[in-house]
Amino acid sequence: MRSGLLIWSLLLAISGSSPVFHSTAWSEELPALEDFDGIGGTIVAIGGGTPPVEVADQLREHLRDDGDVLILPDAAQDPLLASEEVNNWLRSQNITRVLTRTLPLDDAGRARVLADVRTASAVYLCGDSRSRLIQAWSGTPMAQELQQLLQRGGMLIGQSAGAAVLSRNMIASGTTEPALEPGWGLLPDTIVEENFSEPSRLERSRAAVSRHPGTLGLGLNENTAIILRGRQFQVVGTGRATVILGACSYRPEEILPLESGERADLTQLRRAARQRMSETDPGITQAAAVQVPSGALIIVGGGIMPRDVAERFVELAGGSQARIVVLPTATPRDQTDLRVPGFLQSASVQRVTVLNQRGKSEVLSPEFLEALEDATGIWFGGGRQWNFVDAYENTPAIAAFQQVLSRGGVIAGSSAGATIQGEFLVRGHPLGNTVMMAEGYERGFAFLPGSAIDQHFAQRQREPDLLAVIHRHPGLLGIGLDEGTAIVVRQGRADVIGLHSAHFLAGQRLAGIPAESLPVTAAEAKSFYVTVPTGGSINLQTLTPDSP
Repeated sequence: MRSGLLIWSLLLAISGSSPVFHSTAWSEELPALEDFDGIGGTIVAIGGGTPPVEVADQLREHLRDDGDVLILPDAAQDPLLASEEVNNWLRSQNITRVLTRTLPLDDAGRARVLADVRTASAVYLCGDSRSRLIQAWSGTPMAQELQQLLQRGGMLIGQSAGAAVLSRNMIASGTTEPALEPGWGLLPDTIVEENFSEPSRLERSRAAVSRHPGTLGLGLNENTAIILRGRQFQVVGTGRATVILGACSYRPEEILPLESGERADLTQLRRAARQRMSETDPGITQAAAVQVPSGALIIVGGGIMPRDVAERFVELAGGSQARIVVLPTATPRDQTDLRVPGFLQSASVQRVTVLNQRGKSEVLSPEFLEALEDATGIWFGGGRQWNFVDAYENTPAIAAFQQVLSRGGVIAGSSAGATIQGEFLVRGHPLGNTVMMAEGYERGFAFLPGSAIDQHFAQRQREPDLLAVIHRHPGLLGIGLDEGTAIVVRQGRADVIGLHSAHFLAGQRLAGIPAESLPVTAAEAKSFYVTVPTGGSINLQTLTPDSP
C-alpha cells in the first residue's frame, strides 16, 4: 500500500482536523455538511390552521394499505381533544389506520408510545405549546426515535408547535428578543416559525437567525405546509413560506417568499447560511494572478470532444505512460456511467481508473486515494457542477487534485467539468442551470484561480449571462467556452484548440454601467468580450491575444 497521501489522509480523518488546501478559494473550510443528500423519509411542517389537502394526499400515498399513523398530542392543553380532532381530520381524508394514546403519560405510557413510534409508518405531532411537547418527552429518546423513523423512510408531520420543535434552536416565546430553547433538531440548520402571518413572527424569526449564524429561518403561514423529501421541499396550501438568511459582512439580510407550488433546495439554503457564517465572500478572489503555477489545465466547453483536444490531454498526462483518473461524479449516483469515456477507450495509456466515491468516508478509501496519489491526469466529466462540490468538499480530494498539478500533471474537464475548475462557480443551483450565482454553490475548485467559467457559450447564446457575474464581481476574469472548444492553460497563458472560440471578459469593461443597463441579447453582449478563435492564444493577465 502506498504511504504518502493515503497515510496523511487517514491521520487527518482520525484527528478530525481540516486540511490546508493550496487553492485560495478553499483555504478556509466551511463547517462540514455531510448530509448533502438531505434527510431520509419525509418531513411535513404545517404552519397552523387546516392542513392542506396535499398533506393528506402525500400521507395516503406514503401509507398505502398497511401503514399506521401515530398521533402525538402532547403539545396540546387537552391531549385527548387534540388527538380526536386530528383523528377526525385523518378519517375525513380516508386515512383510517390511526394509533392514539389511551394510557396516561407516565413511565409505562411513555414506553408504550415509544414502542409505537418504532413500528409506525408516520407520526403526527399536534400543535399548541412548544415547551409542553418538549417537556412531555424530556429525558426520553423520543427525538432519536423520530430520527430513526425518518431514516427508515417514514413520514413525520408537525403542525404548528409540532413544526416548531423540528428546529434544533426553537423559538419558545418573546417578540423582538425571542427566548430560544433546544428543540428536536430534525429539520437541520433551520429555525421553524408557525402562524407566520402574525405581526411579531417575522421580527422574532429575524432575531433568532441573527443570534444563530449558520442557520436559516423558515416561516409558515396558516393553512400552509412544506413537504420535504431528501434535500428538496415544496410549498403547499393557500399561504406562503418565508426563508430568512441573516446578514453578513458582504451580504445583507434576505427575506425570500415562496408561494404555494414553489420548490426550494434545503441543502442549497443551508449552504448559503453557512457560507455567510464564514464571512468569506466567494466573489472576491484571493489570487494574485489568473494563472496555473505548475502543471496544465484543459477546460472544454462541452459538446463533442474533438480529436486534437483528446490528444492534447493524453499528451500532457504523459502519453503512453499516462495514469488517468476519471471522475463521473457530476451526475447523481444512480445515473452515473462508470465506463471509461469514449475518447479514452482507444488511448494507449498505462492506466485509466474511474472513481465514483463521494463524501469523506468514501473518499478516504484506499482505492480513491491510491489512484490519485500517482495520477498524471484527471478528467472531470459532464453533468451538474454542484454534484462535484457535494462529492468532494471537506474531503482530502481537493488537496489530492491540487497535488496532481503540483507534480506537473494535467486536470481537464468538459461542461460541468470545465466550470468546476474556476474559482467562482456559475450555474451551480441544484434546481436548474439558469441561475448564474447560486448562493451556497458559488465556490469552484479554483484550479484556475480568479476565474468564473461558463460553457456551451455561443451555441446557447450565454454571452449576456456572464456579464451579470463579472459586473457584480469585477475582480474575476470571465471565460466563456464554445462547444467543442477548449483552452489549454499553462502558467498565465491560454491556447485555444478545438472547433470554435473562447471568450474573455474583464471587469473593467463593465465599469460604470448600471446592472439594469447590461445587454440582454447575445448580439449586444458580444462586444464586451475578447474573442480568440481556435489556434490562437491569449495572455490571461493582460487579455492580449496572439493571432492564430
